[in-house]
This record gives sequence, C-alpha cells and structure tokens, in this order.
Amino acid sequence: MKAVVVESTFGVLVFDEENKLIGKALFPRRPEAAAKSFVEVEAGKLHDEISSLIGMLGKQGYDTFVFENESLAREVQGKMDVKVETFKRSEAGELLRSDPEQFAVQTGFAKDADEFRLWTHNVTMEIAKLRVKGAVERRDLVVAQAIQTLDELDRTINMLMARVREWYGIHFPELDRLLEKHETYARLVVKLGSRDKFTVEKLEKEEVPKTKADAIAKVAEKSMGADLSDDDLNQIQTLCTDILSLYQFRQDLESYLDSTMEEVAPNTKYLVGSLLGARLIAVSGGLTNLAKRPASTIQVLGAEKALFRSLKTGTRPPKHGLIFQHTLLHDAKRWQRGKIARALAGKLAIATRADAFGRRNIGEELKASMDKRIDEIREKYDQPPPMPAIKPKHERPRSERPGRDKKWRKHRRER
Repeated sequence: MKAVVVESTFGVLVFDEENKLIGKALFPRRPEAAAKSFVEVEAGKLHDEISSLIGMLGKQGYDTFVFENESLAREVQGKMDVKVETFKRSEAGELLRSDPEQFAVQTGFAKDADEFRLWTHNVTMEIAKLRVKGAVERRDLVVAQAIQTLDELDRTINMLMARVREWYGIHFPELDRLLEKHETYARLVVKLGSRDKFTVEKLEKEEVPKTKADAIAKVAEKSMGADLSDDDLNQIQTLCTDILSLYQFRQDLESYLDSTMEEVAPNTKYLVGSLLGARLIAVSGGLTNLAKRPASTIQVLGAEKALFRSLKTGTRPPKHGLIFQHTLLHDAKRWQRGKIARALAGKLAIATRADAFGRRNIGEELKASMDKRIDEIREKYDQPPPMPAIKPKHERPRSERPGRDKKWRKHRRER
C-alpha cells in the first residue's frame, strides 16, 4: 500500500491512496517554533515525529511512501528502510492546499477556521523572516564583501602612499625613484627616519639587496632635499606606521578570504584562485547567480562597457573581462588570449555549478583538462596569424573607399 506524505504550515499529514487522512505529525502551536520546523522540513530535515509516524505506518502495512518534497524523500530513504517515490503535485496535496482550515480543525490543531487564519498570518510572517535571514547568511555574500573591502583597502593604501612619497620627498626626493614597492618605502621611513641614516649597513639590515643599498646610500649622501625637524619626521613616521598596519590587515584579510573561498567555492578557487574567484562572485551578485550564467557571459564579466560599446558602434567585442587577471591569460601571447579565455570561461562555468549545486570536488579534473587544452592552443597557434593584405585605394571599389558616404551627404546638402 502507498501513503502520501504532504507537509503544511501546521504539520506533516499522511494520506492513503483514497486521499483519507491516516496520520499526522503536528508542529508546535507557537508561530516562531512552527515556522522553524516548517523551514527545516522544507529543507529536508527528518524530525523524530515524522520518522516515528512513518515507522508506525510501515507496521500497519504501508510499504511505499510518496513525497512532494524531494529533499525530505532523500533523507527518509537514506535513514529509514522504506520505499520512496516523489511527485511534484499529488491529489492529496492539492486537497490539503485547497482547504487547509478543514484539516487544521480535523486534526485538532485549531478550534475553528477563524483561529487558524489568524495563526496562519503570524506563522507566514515568521517564515518570511527566516527565509530572509537565510538569504542574508549565505557565505558567498560574505565573500563578496571581503573582496570589495580588499579592493577598497588597496585604493586607500595607494592614496596614502602617494601622499607619503610627496611628503617625505621634501626631505629625500631621490628615494622615490629608487624604491618602487610601497611597503618597503614605508618600512624604511619608519625604521631609519632621516636620510643621514640610510647607510649600506642599516639598509642591508632591513633586508634591502646590496646593489640597491649601495645606490640608495650614495644618493642619500648627495641628496638635494630639505632638512626636516624631528617633529616633521615623527608625523611622517606615524603615518607610515599606520600604513604598515593596513598592510598587515590586508594580509590577514587575504588569508581569511582564502579560507572562506575554500568553504564556499573550492572548485572555483582551485581553478582561478581565491581573489579572482571572489571578484567574479561579487560582480555576479552571488555564487548562484554566477553559476546560472553561461560561459560566454563569464568570459566578459567586468567588460560590460566595452561589450555594449561594440554592440552600439559595431566595433570588435572584448575577448575577456575580469578573467584577464589570471596568469594564463595575462602572460599569453596576444593572438592566443581569445581562445584561452574561452577555454578558461568554459571550465569556470562547470566549476561554479559544481560549487553551487553539486557540492562535488572536481577542481583537479577541470584544471588538468584546462591545462591540456591550453597546451594545444599554444602549440597550434604558436605563430601570429598573417595580416590581411590591404589594397591600394585606387584598386578598391568606390563603395569601400573611406569617406565616400560623408562627402556624398555633404554635396547633397549643398545641392
């Protein structure tokens, strides 16, 4: 015999093949607790009351249980030794949804229809709150905020370091062109201070290469910068100390983002790294949105302006967007980038879908397949394609000569 299991806002009801109620597992009367139970059952969690109800019906001769909820059906099949079937819409479910007040009164959950309608209003409000909370608690949104914070932090550090280089450049202007790395520049200003202390011994102690240290020390002896008071240098050093703390915070944030990406999107992280994967998630508005996009869209994410300009003006469309930050694309030869971008976007589409829906670790397989395809591209397109021959102007048809239409319109207006 078959039994149809249908969940509702006030409990889980079981019907026989003739749509008669044969069992019930009611939720708590308190709306908050009932809403929590309903959301858990909807997500596929098997409560003790439901498992006890199915076990009791199994002893009564019901050997097959029909579910509308596929997640709950999989949970029951995995934890209980019963036969399970699934239907999106069952007759018993339609009957329950058409008149829930009748079944609420019949099961003893409510005294009358008016009381049940008031209770239904309260519980649906609680269910909406729980669903909104669940959407906000998604970890991919945390990833998006973290990568946006990291980008803002980079812009802030660069802006402050530009100010430091100009400020300290009053005292030691030649150091600006000798040290390109901002962090090293700020660290030397904090540790050494005055340019008189930029000696070879002290610079090597700060892990500056010997050739670079010799060049800085020689320039420091002949510097044309102005002398600054101790108070001036203290202000500059305080600012550099704060910048170094921002660098440390950036490093901690990057480590946090790396571990979070391993939890949220391990396949995407394995394929393109934590930073690029997080940027793609942030631009798409979430991992699920990214997974729903085709590979052609992922390929040009971040290049929307160039794409719409090409659609409007007829110019060549962009070959890549944010994925250009990947080393495979960034270091590739110019004529190979379009093909590599297509291969990378295709594997990314598979990786994001596995992260969002499949929860399977296939990163190594995708990486190996992508590397094989890229090796084929590099071997097949090792040389640039030949440039098309351009005919002299007098050999081209009049319709292909540039400027003809503009001149014709101008002369027409004059006529």
